[in-house]
Amino acid sequence: MPNSPSLTRRQFVTLVGAALSAFMGTLVGLPAIGYLLSPALERRERESWISLGPLDQYPLNQPTLFTFTRTKKHGWEKTVTSYGVYVLRTSPTQVRVFSNVCTHLSCRVRWDEEAREYICPCHDGHFAIDGAIISGPQPRPLDEYETKIEGGNLFILLREA
Repeated sequence: MPNSPSLTRRQFVTLVGAALSAFMGTLVGLPAIGYLLSPALERRERESWISLGPLDQYPLNQPTLFTFTRTKKHGWEKTVTSYGVYVLRTSPTQVRVFSNVCTHLSCRVRWDEEAREYICPCHDGHFAIDGAIISGPQPRPLDEYETKIEGGNLFILLREA
């Protein structure tokens, strides 16, 4: 049969070698592609409940600073952000939690026990114990967090952009 297709030994080895190379390339390549694309496909949580510990550790009518950090992963980059909040327990079961970041230029406010107010050191902003503006350039009161109490523990809702 002069017109029948036939492969020479060289063509057969080349074909088998190419097929094995493609198969091995796929075995190695698919996980590598998955690794490269996985950060872009991850679902990021925009809000979460943060535990501030037992409610009993916060004295009545005394703002108490609580600090914590959160690690945010964006692709292969990790960013650690530190947060500070003032917990104001107004009754045995009622609590308000304020950010310690001034609403003017994001400086950290501190509680001054003697003056009974939060003071921003950057531009002399003053806030009342309930976060209201007393004086200064700040455009709005201190930001307040949504809270919940479960099993005697205090939680705040942290919303991230």
